[in-house]
Amino acid sequence: MAAQKILMLTGDYTEDYETMVPFQALLMVGHTVHAVCPGKKTGELVRTAVHDFEGDQTYSEKPGHNFTLNADFAAIKAEDYDALVIPGGRAPEYLRLNPEVLTMVQHFASMQKPIAAICHGAQLLAAAGVLNGRSCSAYPACAPEVRLAGGRYADIPVNQAHVDGNLVTAPAWPAHPDWLAKFLTLLGTRIAL
Repeated sequence: MAAQKILMLTGDYTEDYETMVPFQALLMVGHTVHAVCPGKKTGELVRTAVHDFEGDQTYSEKPGHNFTLNADFAAIKAEDYDALVIPGGRAPEYLRLNPEVLTMVQHFASMQKPIAAICHGAQLLAAAGVLNGRSCSAYPACAPEVRLAGGRYADIPVNQAHVDGNLVTAPAWPAHPDWLAKFLTLLGTRIAL
């Protein structure tokens, strides 16, 4: 299949690995990826956070790298994209308050375009109302939101991903290999070794 045009919705305090790794990996295999944030333009930065699992009751948070956006949020149209990526971290908390973002997520869901969400990205799916009747993995603390949105929470190991139709989800960044492989399958991307 030909290269796809992929939209990545991000924002300040997006999870570092969950933003950088898929952005770079999707570019590496030949796809076009536009990373955007409401209220920001090409060349502006979003701060990231590194969430780690160090034996506490929840993840720890440390400052991550600055991530440079490569497209203007105000100029994009969801219709121009083949797929959507939603990284986790704290960004989905406030992205879900933006009606334009919710409309974009609803577009991808209603058109059955591939959607990859990881960790707290499920908060955005829940707020957009696209989980009713669907199964979805996420960071375990997001399970109540998945259920309240009418979805079935897929409780899977932290290094695995879950597919339900056009939706591929995972609990956190340790699932990157499985999550990205399943997303590439949805995209029709073939890698020859």
